[in-house]
Amino acid sequence: MLILMLILQQESFKQTQLKEARVKIAYQHAEDSVKKHFAENHLSMDNFQMFIRAFKKEAVLEVWVKEKNAGTFALLHTYDFCATSGVLGPKRKQGDLQIPEGVYQINHFNPVSNFYLSLGISYPNASDLILSDKKKPGNAIYIHGGCATIGCISITDEGIKELYVTAVEAKNNGQQKIPVHIFPSHLEPGVVEKLVNEQQADAKAAAFWKNLEGIYRDFQSSKKLRPVRVNSSGVYYF
Repeated sequence: MLILMLILQQESFKQTQLKEARVKIAYQHAEDSVKKHFAENHLSMDNFQMFIRAFKKEAVLEVWVKEKNAGTFALLHTYDFCATSGVLGPKRKQGDLQIPEGVYQINHFNPVSNFYLSLGISYPNASDLILSDKKKPGNAIYIHGGCATIGCISITDEGIKELYVTAVEAKNNGQQKIPVHIFPSHLEPGVVEKLVNEQQADAKAAAFWKNLEGIYRDFQSSKKLRPVRVNSSGVYYF
């Protein structure tokens, strides 16, 4: 009984976040908009999971949602980048201004960010640690508000309010890991070859994009997320 009482007395993740002034304001400003996105797509905010995809060339971030009993994800809303940095291609070194490309997850909720609110991305991941600079691969990559960036994804203060509220709700519903996939572009058949020509990319970049193409196309066709692993060469595989 005592243990049960202690559990009931524990604050939820949402309650803890709402103690922060900016999160409280975000809920006041954006909660109705988030609820509207769910309603317009005939989705429930009860026990949902979310997935984030971002496309650097198109400068768009997508939010996908899967209800508890649903087999597949549905597109909830999109947000435009309002600033970008670097070029197409993965991040490989601290200070290269690159927005990462690859398979990540949200690893930090920052309610006191220099850019209003921010959600940390788990760069460098296992692949990055193999393929990037061994001493200084870089870190502290976020999705955030504002319209300035040196390697992060910036989606305006209004955009981050909605995204942050959605992520808080997802985690409060029990989702411990919110996946984030970042691509150079929509990797439909033939796009990698086009990107290689446009960017005058080398063989390493071409191989990396081909690797990401498989992950992109798997979700694009199934609207399901399969666990992604990394081999000893830094290559993603299912």
